[in-house]
Amino acid sequence: MIQKKNLASLTVLTLLTLGMIAPLGAQQSFTVQKDITVAAGEVQDNVISIGGNVVVEGQVIESVVAIGGTILVSGEVGDAVVGIGSRITLKPGAIIKGDVVSLGGILEKEPGCIIRGDTVYFKPSEIGGRLFKGIFALPLFPIFFIIKLIGAFLMLLVTLVIAGLFPRQIVRASGEVRASFWPVFWTGLLSIIIFAGAAIFSALLCFVLIGIPILIALIWAGIAIKLFGRVVLFFFFGESLLKAFGAKNASAIGASLTGLVLVSLIDFIPFVGFLFSVVLNIIGWGVVIRTRFGTTENWFRKK
Repeated sequence: MIQKKNLASLTVLTLLTLGMIAPLGAQQSFTVQKDITVAAGEVQDNVISIGGNVVVEGQVIESVVAIGGTILVSGEVGDAVVGIGSRITLKPGAIIKGDVVSLGGILEKEPGCIIRGDTVYFKPSEIGGRLFKGIFALPLFPIFFIIKLIGAFLMLLVTLVIAGLFPRQIVRASGEVRASFWPVFWTGLLSIIIFAGAAIFSALLCFVLIGIPILIALIWAGIAIKLFGRVVLFFFFGESLLKAFGAKNASAIGASLTGLVLVSLIDFIPFVGFLFSVVLNIIGWGVVIRTRFGTTENWFRKK
């Protein structure tokens, strides 16, 4: 009887955790295909492509994100254009109201295109040649730093995607950190404790098979919460730093990348970096839970 009650409670917890992710998708409309064409006069909210060709002749209200393939814009993009290993071409008359980020690809800006945000461009040779070749060529380079560097590079990719697709949610969640730091912290600590207990219990249930899907669901939910919360904190630190240097309107991608660099530098410090990362995880979990992935200011506030 007790086991059935625990199983029911665990199932409810899993559904509740996954349910928090639903509003994030509900506030955003995505077109996710290999080859995507936004024709003249057509309007899309967000466009995501993996290994395909993206053509924007009409309007994309928020962001265009591609991994591999090509992006050709002659219309209007309301926020960011992000290409990871992609060829980005901005034709005359193209209007990008946010940032243009090209990581490990090719960026072509033809005369007459307009970019109102920042342009971040890393060529393949700069990433592979200057970064990884130089580091791995060092004799006896500590494996610890190599792992940290690879982790920072992967986090860079995640940051570009999340900040590019969910800028409004990132900004809203960051505001909750400023407004209610300690409630966010204690919410995060309690959430991690409950989540860890649920994960352990579901792992024990794997011996009777029923715990396997619950454990998988919990793992995916935990990854989503951790990554989104971390990007929120990147934006929080990056925006604070940029404002300290006089920047007035920092974009979601620009501030998040600035925060990523700052956090990564601290993370490289032995022991201090570990403690800092633990605190960030707690705050990140707290702000994601309280704001439901940035879709509300405070989920627990009485109406």
